[in-house]
Order: sequence, then C-alpha cells, then structure tokens
Amino acid sequence: MRPSELFSLAEAVEEEVQPYYRRIEEVARKNHQRVLSAFQEVRVSEFHLRGSSGYGYGDAGRKALDELFARCFQAEAALVRSQIVSGTHAIALCLFGVLRPGDELLFVQGLPYDTLQEVIGTRGNAPGSLKELGVTYRQVDLLPDGQLDAAAIESALGPRTRVVLLQRSRGYSLHPSLGVEEMGGLIAAIKKKCPRAVVVVDNCYGEFVEELEPTAVGADLVAGSLIKNPGGGLAPTGGYVAGRREYVEMAAARLTAPGLGGEVGASPDYQRLFFQGLFMAPHVVAEALKGAVFAARLFERLGFKVTPRAQEKRTDIVQAILLGSPQRLVAFCQGLQQASPVDSHVLPQPVDMPGYGDRVIMAAGTFVQGSSIELSADAPMREPYAVYLQGGLSKEYVRLAVISAARAVLAVG
Repeated sequence: MRPSELFSLAEAVEEEVQPYYRRIEEVARKNHQRVLSAFQEVRVSEFHLRGSSGYGYGDAGRKALDELFARCFQAEAALVRSQIVSGTHAIALCLFGVLRPGDELLFVQGLPYDTLQEVIGTRGNAPGSLKELGVTYRQVDLLPDGQLDAAAIESALGPRTRVVLLQRSRGYSLHPSLGVEEMGGLIAAIKKKCPRAVVVVDNCYGEFVEELEPTAVGADLVAGSLIKNPGGGLAPTGGYVAGRREYVEMAAARLTAPGLGGEVGASPDYQRLFFQGLFMAPHVVAEALKGAVFAARLFERLGFKVTPRAQEKRTDIVQAILLGSPQRLVAFCQGLQQASPVDSHVLPQPVDMPGYGDRVIMAAGTFVQGSSIELSADAPMREPYAVYLQGGLSKEYVRLAVISAARAVLAVG
C-alpha cells in the first residue's frame, strides 16, 4: 500500500468512527463533572499545590490530595504518594497490607499480569514474596471464550480465602477486560459466599474509562499508577490506593511502618502536577480511547484481528492488535517510536526486563519515562505476537503515530 493510499484509508476510518468518539465524550463529560465537584468540595487552594520537607508532618496538600482521590474514586479514603513507584507496587501494598501467614489469595481471571507473578511467588524466586511469607495462592481459569467462570469461582471460595484479586485490564492477554458492571455482580456473589473476603482490584488502565470506579460497586481496595490514567499525562511518578478506610490504612502501614501509616511522608515540589493531572485525567483518558478506536478500525481495515473492535464498549484504554509474527511486532513498535516527540531516533528491541518471563519490546517516546498514558506500545515476544497499545495525550497524536506504525508493519509484508 502506497503512503497516499494509507492516508486516504486513515481519512475514511476517521469519519467512520465519529459515532464512537461521541460515546466516549459523553462519559468524559460526566467524569469531568465528578472530578470538578470533588475539587470544589475539598476546597483545593493554591497552598495545597506546594511541597513539604522532612517527615511531612501536618502536610495539608498531602491530606487534600488523599481526600480528593477518595472522592473521585467514590471511596472512603485514599493514599496518594510519589513514593509509590508503580502500579505493581501499589497493588503489592494492598496484598501485603491485608494478607497474613496462612491466608489465601484467590485470582479468578487465569494468570495475573506478569509482574504480579513474582510478587505472589508463582514465578521466580524473588525474596519476600507472598509465598515465602506463608500466603497460599489459587486461581480460577477463564472459560474458553474468555469470560469469568462463575460456578468455579463460587466453588473456589473457602474459609481461608482472605483476598480476591481482580484485574480490570486485559494485561498481556486477549481475553476481554473486566467492566465495572460485571465486576459489581461478581463482587456481590463473592461477598455472599465469603463475607470475610477483601476484594482488591488492579485498576491500572481502567480509571475514568467508565462512569463508575470499582469502589462504587463494592470493591474494598483499588490501586494503580499515576503515570497511567489518573495522572493525566502530567504526574511524573507515583501511585495510589483507594477504598475502605481500614484497608487503606493497612496498605499505608506497609508503605511506611506500622504506627506511622499515611501520617508521614513529605510531598514533592511537583505536588501541583498531581492535582492538575487528576483534573485533566477524564479528558486525557477520552483522547487515549479515541486513539485506540482509530487504531482498532485502521488495522482491522488492513486485515488484522483486533480486540476490542472499534464499535465495542471499552472498559480500559488498552488496544490489542494481533500482528502474527515477531518481525511485524518489532516493526510496529519501531514505527510508533519514530513518531514520538522524545527519542524518535531510537529503535526499540526485545530485551529481558525485571518482572517479566519473556523478552519484552516497548515503544514509549514519552516525557515521563514509561508513562503509558502519553502513548506507548509493548508486547511480550510470544505467540500470537499481539502488540498492546495504550495512551495518547491527543487523538491527533495517536493518529499520526498509528499511521507511522502501520506503514512500518506493511513494509515488512
């Protein structure tokens, strides 16, 4: 396909997906209203935007940010800190905060995301895993069509089950991501069978995609990274935990120390970016979703399988494109990187990365290292050689980058 033909196809796709854009914009308006109301209710002021030092005692900005996230995530309490280094770290705080030796962790969507497997202890020999500390693990596989196996989940819940871990996004798999409405029904069934179970949700890539967050439908804890959706492309680092107050306090005790919890920890000088990023998050997430819709339809028109399809309802920002060969996978990532504002001259290559079982290729020419919400693509080097695209600060930028990636893939043949 000649460049002119590819651009003509892109123009046709842009017109075709306009109805799906409008659906995304309606959700963004409602989420933006919720976030704006939270800012006003917390009475965010200019002095909250400044950092602090030392122990951070009496840090009003830190307290306001925690309360702001709690309201935005429809939760009792929240812990938002620059010292949380990733989404995996935030989820680990929840697991290590709640679980005790002899407890059981249950995961009901097949294999957890790659980096969580070492936290749990099902892969590798990382010191201090849950397995090493005496926490047992079980999982329930998905049905062949990728849906939850409700009967098997109910059967798996037992007297030792203390935490049920749910993953909102698809991760490195092709099964459907877990929507909030479906999650609410699952949580109700879990609580009915096993009232002592604490439901923890890996919320990465799902924030502000739907009108409700998992904590609004019964989840006890949600956790994620600020360099994904809730940071709005502005937060330079950090993560959050939100949910029921008693469990947020347990997670805080793991971040600092028992007795200190969330009462200490200085805010960084870039505290303003956390507030501003959260305010921008509903809009930026909508832009990323529009970019994903465009990418889905363009590659579908080029003959590739995609999931979800352009017209399907979305519950996270991740777009999977089945490229079918390692050569196309590498080409896609290199083509995307070449359209990035930062490090456009770099050619990504598959490498071994901490926490992953396979070599992984990542493209992310971002202003913040590894910021998935800015626009990135990554994939494990394994069949079916699917690339996972996420983020985009503007749909115009995503369109340019996706066309560049498509051109590189087509050149491979």
